[in-house]
Amino acid sequence: MIGRSLNLSRTTFTNFVRHHSHGGIPGENLPFGIHNRFKLTAYFMLFFGSGFGAPFLVLRHQLLKK
Repeated sequence: MIGRSLNLSRTTFTNFVRHHSHGGIPGENLPFGIHNRFKLTAYFMLFFGSGFGAPFLVLRHQLLKK
């Protein structure tokens, strides 16, 4: 019973990998487009800027709180 279910999951995963890959095109599996350089730069600035700036905003909020 366990062997049968393991075999079924292995076959399903193998089929998924085999049929859902398009040959290793760079950037194919990313959740954002990489063809527009300026949009990509803006996304990176927002992503890393928000992570870098969050502790400073929290600190400012705590210092201004009465």
